[in-house]
Amino acid sequence: MRAFVFPGQGAQTIGMGRELAEVYPAAREVFDRVDEALGEKLSDLIWTGDIETLTLTQNAQPALMATSMAAFRAMETEGITIRDANFVAGHSLGEYSALCAAGALTLEDTARLLRLRGQAMQEAVPVGQGAMAAILGLDFATVDRIAREAGGEGVVQAANDNDPGQVVISGNKDAVERAAAAMKEAGAKRALMLPVSAPFHSVLMQPAAAVMANALAGVDIQPPAVPLVANVRAEAVTEPGAIRRLLVEQVTGTVRWRESIANMAAAGVTEFWEIGAGKALSGMIKRIAKDAVVRNVGAPADIAALKG
Repeated sequence: MRAFVFPGQGAQTIGMGRELAEVYPAAREVFDRVDEALGEKLSDLIWTGDIETLTLTQNAQPALMATSMAAFRAMETEGITIRDANFVAGHSLGEYSALCAAGALTLEDTARLLRLRGQAMQEAVPVGQGAMAAILGLDFATVDRIAREAGGEGVVQAANDNDPGQVVISGNKDAVERAAAAMKEAGAKRALMLPVSAPFHSVLMQPAAAVMANALAGVDIQPPAVPLVANVRAEAVTEPGAIRRLLVEQVTGTVRWRESIANMAAAGVTEFWEIGAGKALSGMIKRIAKDAVVRNVGAPADIAALKG
């Protein structure tokens, strides 16, 4: 069995997807359609812009989705379709890429939703008031407990359960810094403050969740061609109403990536294909499902290797 997985924020690089667009007309069409849907040349920023502007949340989110979908359409050109997967999943914004690939959302709606999501998440908390930190070397239960104890009057919570040794916390800056120090005292190998502009996947994102609830209410969602393993449940869903609710919950909820991968492996998945920019998910997957085959699909050479 096989799962197609799609990366989240942090994987962006200048030039991503350009070679795909040069080799595959279907990949080029993805970038053209995203540009048209957003009313701007996002593709110019992706391929020749500066990384600081690309990394802005409202740009990075639709840009990473466009790159993933360009790779996916290139795969289709070579005869590999969504029916070659048993599940799809995506890390945070990658969940939207997964739904687009599975036919639940149109490309244009996905681009517009992610632009709005990025803007809403950035605007939910004033710059400088929120923070995130990666905790290495402690398990999720320990990080979750210490975060609750160390937060004090501020908000701090486990935001991303990435793999057995990496959990990301998120919340008010002072509370996150206190919790990170407590994690070190509790035996964490490292506690790294992350270069992000907002406390994603925390209750501080509630204003953004309200924006997304309103936006998603007006978007058509079809049953995905294969089940989506949702971030906040770590289990498969196919019903459009449930998907809509979970996309809203995901804004403030924990990304349960470790459990999602473990549950797919337990269901019989032996191959995970990371589709789009970077290899961050591949590293996590190898630490969760140690016997699984992991492939990256982000360039024409990767697609040629799949055919071989």
